[in-house]
Amino acid sequence: MSALDTSVVVAVIGAGAMGAGIAQVAAQAGHPVLLHDSRPGAASAAIEGLGVQLGKRVEKGKLDPAQREATLARLHAVQALDELADAGLVIEAIVENLDAKRELFARLEAICTADCVLASNTSSLSITRIAAGLARPERFVGVHFFNPAPVMALVEIVSGLATAPQVAASLYATARAWGKAPVHASSSPGFIVNRVARPFYAESLRLLQEGAAECATLDALMREAGGFRMGAFELTDLIGHDVNYAVTCSVFDAYYGDMRFQPSLIQAALVDAGRLGRKSGQGFYDYGPSAARPVVSELRSGLRIEACEVEGDLGIAQGLLARIEAHGIKVSRAPSRVEPAPTGRCGSGLDPRCGHAVIRVGDAVLALTDGRLASQRARDEGLHNLVLFDLALDYATAGRIGISWSADTTPAARDQAVALLQAAGLVVSPLADVPGLLVMRTVAMLANEAADAVLQGVATAADVDLAMRKGVNYPQGPLAWADAIGPTQVLAVLDNLQAAYGESRYRPSLLLRRTVAEGRALHD
Repeated sequence: MSALDTSVVVAVIGAGAMGAGIAQVAAQAGHPVLLHDSRPGAASAAIEGLGVQLGKRVEKGKLDPAQREATLARLHAVQALDELADAGLVIEAIVENLDAKRELFARLEAICTADCVLASNTSSLSITRIAAGLARPERFVGVHFFNPAPVMALVEIVSGLATAPQVAASLYATARAWGKAPVHASSSPGFIVNRVARPFYAESLRLLQEGAAECATLDALMREAGGFRMGAFELTDLIGHDVNYAVTCSVFDAYYGDMRFQPSLIQAALVDAGRLGRKSGQGFYDYGPSAARPVVSELRSGLRIEACEVEGDLGIAQGLLARIEAHGIKVSRAPSRVEPAPTGRCGSGLDPRCGHAVIRVGDAVLALTDGRLASQRARDEGLHNLVLFDLALDYATAGRIGISWSADTTPAARDQAVALLQAAGLVVSPLADVPGLLVMRTVAMLANEAADAVLQGVATAADVDLAMRKGVNYPQGPLAWADAIGPTQVLAVLDNLQAAYGESRYRPSLLLRRTVAEGRALHD
């Protein structure tokens, strides 16, 4: 299906930041654009504001002056809905209220031609429900831009139950012609991004509530080990807790209270207190002029490490060995001496070899977390002085690593483990003995939710990963990341998390179980 011709008039309703941004995108792509807002003068003011913004880009050499003038010449403020009669595409960006949107589209259907495509930029409301009262619901589609629309690449093309496939295909092609990265999604709560992203916030919030570490340490680990641009507490402070909490509650309610999407009591308290983040001056962090810089917890050792022994295959953490050797530490290799768990199945019903690779340095035994508590794993496998380390996006370049240790680990053994990681150039941050640590459990849960979205036909695996990279700037798509870790290992982490907590929140997706059973990758 081809994109809309640039001669097609695009109308945008709602002249706030999102609506104005969408109008700019369409105008820069070459379409005549009509901008309408129910507030008198708001559309004209928005176009004036766009002129200022584009002027700044010209001053910085990022935009040709002629392009600025051409874009502004295509933007026209209109006072009445009747003036949108000639539009071929109308995109609504008004308040997130179902009744208001349904009333608007009913009026538009009476004004616009029968072949006009009506679209909503809603981020949370059902496209199917909005279109239910229309005479031509097949011409209605979701076109969800991300803020700021001129900058963010992702556009979710959301099909309701009645949306004609050719309409969705045309809007997909149009978004691509506008320089965006579109993905197809079915109309389900949260679409792709707002659904799959929930564990990113939820797991950090849960670990904070459990006293695993303070905000600054958890955020630092997500950035410097996980490769995310911001940690959960920094990001929610930026978004605004009123907004982020409302989205979580909306998704939780829409899925009939599924515990995977359970809101956080800590975040609810912030909202109740009016501590909404940067915009109120205080959230998880204090943004006042005299606020102290948050302190990140770190462990340091004065020991000198010259050698260590590796037993088994570290899999995704293999890059850590290369890093250790590159820093002049002798690494000897040996077969695993660790016996499987009493069940013979790694505590997860899976490959008995998984999770049994260890690094021995002095009295300490280091291993990549598999979702079990350090003390539980030490008992299961007969290990003493066990120190678990967390997942990293790239062990060769990570700046920081999180660790926890079993109850019987001596201070001397912990010091030896810290010294080894420190000698490899890593900053070491402590976590309480919690299942799955931080980065591993977060990535496993993101992959799990992504797998369920694919299983339920919300989107393809490729589109889910693209959406998470382009919509929220994840360093890697969660399904591709799970394939890199190994679906078997991800399933083991989730099974062990579920066993530790006894909650349905951590139940593995059937798609993940099927993938492991069939011996394939999630992207196959």
